[in-house]
Amino acid sequence: MTARRPLPPALRGGPFRVRDALRRGVSPGRLRARDLARPFHGIRAPGVPSSAEGRARALAPRLRKDQVFSHRTAAGILGIPLPHGLERDPRVHVTTIGTDQALRVRGAIGHRTRAGRVRTVFSGTAQLTHPADTFVMLGPLLSLDELIVAGDALVGWLGWCTIEELVSAVRRHRGSRGLRTVRAALREIRPGSRSPGETRLRLVLTRGGLPEPALNHDVVEDGRWVACVDLAFPEARIAIEYESDLHRTDARTFRKDLTRGELLKDVGWWLVRATADDVDVLAEAFVRRVRRLVATGADGRHDIRPQGGPRTFA
Repeated sequence: MTARRPLPPALRGGPFRVRDALRRGVSPGRLRARDLARPFHGIRAPGVPSSAEGRARALAPRLRKDQVFSHRTAAGILGIPLPHGLERDPRVHVTTIGTDQALRVRGAIGHRTRAGRVRTVFSGTAQLTHPADTFVMLGPLLSLDELIVAGDALVGWLGWCTIEELVSAVRRHRGSRGLRTVRAALREIRPGSRSPGETRLRLVLTRGGLPEPALNHDVVEDGRWVACVDLAFPEARIAIEYESDLHRTDARTFRKDLTRGELLKDVGWWLVRATADDVDVLAEAFVRRVRRLVATGADGRHDIRPQGGPRTFA
């Protein structure tokens, strides 16, 4: 077997355009070799990309300076949580900014927008739409609650932008599709959330008639930090923790959860644990339970701390 001729150094380790390879003296036969994948027409890569960032990186050599990754693709690169159906969609979204025609490549979806409407950022792979603009572009693709989760992530645990930046992006995109849903989502986005589960839990509680819970609340007693809890009703001394599968399968997380619960109990707080069912099929029952606990806690009936301060035992 004849060894394959090495590619020029400039083409190794990443995707490249076929025409660039031909200009560097690579033969058509070498470009048909099995060690090179063909993720898009006119592109060769050392492997088949599977992630959003990998597919974007593979298409990047074909983009012009006025074209940026957007919509679901930009969201995937930024780490914005998306429904599984969108996460599995392999198509790459590219927006052309200005008057030139949209990208037309099999495996990609081309969009156009006028200059000045969209801000861009550099991801380390290529240009993509600013996180706030990406949020607005997700409007036609996501449900209201999915958009709230995305917005909570952007202004919360991802920290890519502020609520003010989201509002400004909505103004820039006046007249775009899905803007009614985006505006509705903006009214329910809150900074401070650290996971999609926490966001869904907050929505279940507030839509069930309960007041806004404090997010990632630090419980402090007599100047001593006790624990940080996902959601809390401090006046009622109620803490709520959203338990994902990690809390069940990871031993360290499981032990930490048990310790947190005992520490909270010691200072007269109730800890309520919520699972995926409590924000879905059991939501109504969960809200009723929390409402009863909040009412009880507001009266001080579950506070077991000794009156007049903690006792000291000899």
